Amino acid sequence: MKKLAIVCAAGKQGRLLVDEAVSRGYDVTGFVRGNDKVANPKAKTIVKDLFDLTREDLAGFDAVIDAFGAWTPETLPLHKTSLKHLCDILSGTQVRLLVVGGAGSLYVNSEHTVQVKDLESFPDMFRPLATNMGEALSELRKRSDVQWTYLSPAGDFVADGERTGEYLLGGEEYFVNDKGESRISYADYAIAMVDEIENANNIQKRFSVIGK
Repeated sequence: MKKLAIVCAAGKQGRLLVDEAVSRGYDVTGFVRGNDKVANPKAKTIVKDLFDLTREDLAGFDAVIDAFGAWTPETLPLHKTSLKHLCDILSGTQVRLLVVGGAGSLYVNSEHTVQVKDLESFPDMFRPLATNMGEALSELRKRSDVQWTYLSPAGDFVADGERTGEYLLGGEEYFVNDKGESRISYADYAIAMVDEIENANNIQKRFSVIGK
């Protein structure tokens, strides 16, 4: 049985990741802050802030999923510092680090010089978030000492969307399905993430997923 740690396991995506992994027989431990708790009774809960986690806390796990999210202007830079902290404490180990990423840093041209967030049509309100997450990814790409994987969702990332059990995988570039849509539910994203833990097809790579 694989041992999986999920950081920020009490958030919307974190909860669904816990549920998906538990349903497949994983030994899941969720790290949460303060009064938060992991909702799934089959998962363990450890109350400890991400920035307080140590190398010892994550030793013995096969993989760690980083489901951290920050949304306010003052906390957006934490996307970079939190990911750096997790990389630092996993440096040189074989523990995989899988990151719940963003779509704004996906490329829209084959030269990989223009990203989704650079388009005029990209909503201004989301540009600071996409910029900070993109900068975190850029720093992550420099880490040859960590077994990292970064999974970008579709442009329309639906928290309460249906779990269809189907998805399409891509790489570094923004793409759409046969309906011309870039959309996926949190539940289907969780399936793709746990599948990647099992298949290990994207070590030290970013890839992307959308719904069928």
